[in-house]
Amino acid sequence: MESTFRKILRYFFSGTLFIVPLTATAYFIYVSFTWLDSLLRLPYPGLGLLIILVAITGFGYLTSNLAFQTLSTWFDHGMNRIPLVKLIYSSLKDLLSAFVGDKKKFNKPVLILINKENTLHQIGFVTQQDLSALGLEDMISVYIPHSYAFSGMHYLVPKSSIKPLNISGPVAMKYIVSGGVSGFSENAKD
Repeated sequence: MESTFRKILRYFFSGTLFIVPLTATAYFIYVSFTWLDSLLRLPYPGLGLLIILVAITGFGYLTSNLAFQTLSTWFDHGMNRIPLVKLIYSSLKDLLSAFVGDKKKFNKPVLILINKENTLHQIGFVTQQDLSALGLEDMISVYIPHSYAFSGMHYLVPKSSIKPLNISGPVAMKYIVSGGVSGFSENAKD
């Protein structure tokens, strides 16, 4: 009887591991579609998302065009002259370009020695190699994302406490964000 109960419990948890992420993803997509469609008051579900994707892709095409790059540079310069707007605009632009721009920043995963006594390490990403402008020639800038969150900590770390890792940025990010559960391969189910 106890063996049967354990099997049923194991099947339940197996089903949970399959159903919960699938349902959460489907629900997130549904809520996003509903929210976008309610903002634009469109008659067909999903049309708002399609319009936004086409508009963003169109702007991407335009910003790749040399004539539009001049206008974009002029606009950036104008935004960076307004005190509070500059802080928000430039921070968001830098953050987004770190993930999807030509100047991706989270592509150098490293292992950081956090505590020598207990040999505690964390995985992070080098964001700046040269801090000589701050008078910190022997330090580099490292971002350490939090697990299960869209946040992290930024540290200035001695170069001697850094060890480069032989894995890609996306694999390292997935490993960190999953709390170490995802493993280190591109399609890990470890």
